[in-house]
Amino acid sequence: MRHAPFRGPASAAALAALLLSAAWPVPALADSDPVALPVVRTVLEPGEPCAAASGQVAEVEPWPVRALGLARARRVSEGAGVTVAVVGTGVGAGVPALAGRVRHIGPAGADCVGHGSFAAGLIAGAPLPGVGAVGVAPAASLLAVRGTDERGAATPESLAAAIRAAADEGAGVVYVASALPAGDTVLTEAVAYAAGRDALVVAPFAPDALPDPGGAAPAPVQPWYWPAAAPAVLSVMDYGPGGGRPDRAPTAVGADLAAPGDSVVGPGPQGAGHYLGSGSSLAAAHVAGAAALVRSRHPELTAAEVHDRLIASGYPETPPRLDPYAALTAVLTGPAGPVPRPEPARVPDPAPAAPRERALVIAAAGGGLVLLVAAAAVVVPRGRARRWRPPSRDPGGAPGPAAH
Repeated sequence: MRHAPFRGPASAAALAALLLSAAWPVPALADSDPVALPVVRTVLEPGEPCAAASGQVAEVEPWPVRALGLARARRVSEGAGVTVAVVGTGVGAGVPALAGRVRHIGPAGADCVGHGSFAAGLIAGAPLPGVGAVGVAPAASLLAVRGTDERGAATPESLAAAIRAAADEGAGVVYVASALPAGDTVLTEAVAYAAGRDALVVAPFAPDALPDPGGAAPAPVQPWYWPAAAPAVLSVMDYGPGGGRPDRAPTAVGADLAAPGDSVVGPGPQGAGHYLGSGSSLAAAHVAGAAALVRSRHPELTAAEVHDRLIASGYPETPPRLDPYAALTAVLTGPAGPVPRPEPARVPDPAPAAPRERALVIAAAGGGLVLLVAAAAVVVPRGRARRWRPPSRDPGGAPGPAAH
């Protein structure tokens, strides 16, 4: 259930600061290589160089692979036949784990920031020799749609246009990397447009980082971000290797699902090297990959049904935690049907009195006739034998001798 958004004047300065902020610092990577990986950014400041190829390869399996049970889930589905749109900073054309499965719209083949390529690897990165990192749906196809400018700054209008374009291109899942504090009307309309074309929109419930207010002032907080707060969107919150979230991580209300998003490993915008990232946008990428698995395994389900299935099959927490294998295999009961109502008991109407009385008269007459016949059978022979004369009696009253 979505809450009504808080409506107030949006601060253009705060929005610009948010879009130009760096990625939130991440803790040390659990169960990974001891080498330090470069940190993926969400936006680049003016004059900052584009993200380069990483020189480090994560050879050890990152923690989300086991936390999500991806090896088990991929025995059931790998996402084949499903297209996932990546609405973000673009997807680099030289990422080995995505080779041959990315179609680009317009300038989305270049990824200066690196965030879109990183998220695409979490969604559909294929396993490679000597590489531990792998995507959730390694057989899915990707559609790269630029939803930001070259430096990663997004506006409600740029995101809305990208969502509509992804739906028009037939994407079954639309991953949106951004969470904006404004734009409810335009983004709600764009999401409704995608839902009308049976596309499931997945988005982070809050930004990966909030702007630094400077000094001792607290960072600005608001309860809803867009497009996550729009109806029909699957909004996602992140958690880390220990099950919690980083200190001072941005928050909001109404997350539908939680997924690994802190201290996660993904590819850079080019080359075979890896980056380290943290935030709800990366958790949403894992959920978008799981949605591709379900849509491949259960093509008869609508986008709305996939949305509900991912939530209903999640591990019971608040919010539920993504469980791809359960989403693929669980037999979920539908809404309860109407309780059958027994037919009311019907008491037959009493028989009419006239037929009953007539039956009694007939029975009585028949019984009397039978008695009469029986009596006649006894009396008539005896009367004939006496010639119908009464027996004679002597003075004493005793019967006299019979006359001969």
